[in-house]
Amino acid sequence: MAERVLVTGGAGFIGSHIVDALIERGHTVRVYDNLSPQVHGPEAKIPAYLSAEAEFIKGDVRDIDGLRRALDGIDVVFHEAAAVGVGQSMYQIREYTEVNTLGVANLLELLATGDHTVRKIIVASSMSIYGEGAYRHRDGHMVNPGLRPTAQLSAGQWDMLDPDDRSVLEAVPTPESKPLQPTSVYAVNKRDHEEMVLCVGSAYGIEAVALRYFNVYGPRQALSNPYTGVMAIFSARLLNGAAPIIFEDGLQTRDFVHVSDIVHANLLAMERDTGPTAVFNLGTGRATSILEISGRLADLLGVEAEPELTGQFRAGDIRSCVAEISHAHEVLGYEPQMPLEQGLTDLISWVQGQSAEDNVERAIEELRSRGLTS
Repeated sequence: MAERVLVTGGAGFIGSHIVDALIERGHTVRVYDNLSPQVHGPEAKIPAYLSAEAEFIKGDVRDIDGLRRALDGIDVVFHEAAAVGVGQSMYQIREYTEVNTLGVANLLELLATGDHTVRKIIVASSMSIYGEGAYRHRDGHMVNPGLRPTAQLSAGQWDMLDPDDRSVLEAVPTPESKPLQPTSVYAVNKRDHEEMVLCVGSAYGIEAVALRYFNVYGPRQALSNPYTGVMAIFSARLLNGAAPIIFEDGLQTRDFVHVSDIVHANLLAMERDTGPTAVFNLGTGRATSILEISGRLADLLGVEAEPELTGQFRAGDIRSCVAEISHAHEVLGYEPQMPLEQGLTDLISWVQGQSAEDNVERAIEELRSRGLTS
């Protein structure tokens, strides 16, 4: 059945792909986006890739009157709008909290009035709310450690150690049940995002789903935004003939998931009976090192550039976090389809047609000047 759908942040990377998929399935789509210059460039134009079949409203989630207009007649909301960037969130604290936490508060307050037709809200959450991922001790018991101590990192000891016996822990897939330990303002905002949506949805009888995205990559990432995903950051450097800059030893691992798999999961969350509230990890369940990603991207772009391993670390950085996705598989029928090799080829095919301003060193200096790198 065709529905009327609002996608906040629908002109962005993930949101615009969701818009395409919804339109392809016959839904009526409205996009609400502020066209942030950090994402869309200084002219802040509607991107050429955004479907002309979607109704577009330029507006900010901090503007409750604009959101009220955007919600008119809507059945389902995909809340993708957010200020994104772990490092930047640590010094633009008010900006991030206003956009992320106050923004979703505005949306939820409108839903709490009862003067709407929304039946379901799906919110983009993040793996960042976990902090470190899950680990296993050599004797088999599970450990949910906090951040590695500064003294350990200053000594160049990058592995996650058991807080009791100092043995090296084994990183394992992280389930939704792991305690949340956000290590940045962005991560705290995302935890707020998720918990507020689930809380208000439950109270007012609106189905609420939080999707914890892991490291999403693919076409339409903002290559000139130095606070976006690591693949876009590395690609921007390589396009400009510069070596990727890597903190620690490059062996820290992440779960890289192609945007097409994220979009498919979002539509499943819309279509399936997920109950009053639900939370799902969205990743691949496979760990890949940052160093490997750097090498693969350089090879695909045909750029000879050995990565610059700084041996430094950033405040709040984690060693590993990989998704346990069995819950999403069992309830949603989610199964990631895009292998990393094929997904990287897809990304690079798009990257090669782009130009990118390399702002990475400026962003790193911003962190360094505030004592957020060591």
